[in-house]
Amino acid sequence: MISITSTAFTEGGMIPKQYTCDAEDVSPDLAWTVVPEETKSLALICDDPDAPMGTWVHWVLFNLPPDTSELHAEIPSKQTLKNNARHGKNDFGKFGYGGPCPPGGTHRYFFKLYALDTVINLESGITKAQLLEAMEGHILDEGQLMGKYKR
Repeated sequence: MISITSTAFTEGGMIPKQYTCDAEDVSPDLAWTVVPEETKSLALICDDPDAPMGTWVHWVLFNLPPDTSELHAEIPSKQTLKNNARHGKNDFGKFGYGGPCPPGGTHRYFFKLYALDTVINLESGITKAQLLEAMEGHILDEGQLMGKYKR
């Protein structure tokens, strides 16, 4: 299992305000352990299963190069990044990261990283569901980091 960490928050800890809609709304830094040698690309999904209308998707990022071991804070919300990774659309209808913005109560946010044996042959702007479908049968390993936020 891939181990994911962040200097912004610990597993099960509170996500600082700067990474939410109540402040700068920038992505936190993330780092992870070594992925399987046969990995061809990495994908990242961040979602909130505690949203009132069902799971809310905050971030969809795919085709990260396999030698990537971290994402610095404040990843640009461009369709395609310098390393050719592509952003899908989040449930705010935007490319890139959309931080925690719960209507009430404490919500959990799962940052899930997938090591894949393929490169996803889809354009930027896909949904989490489209990415999960494309990843089916290609996941070599995965890991997650969960943080919480309350307004």
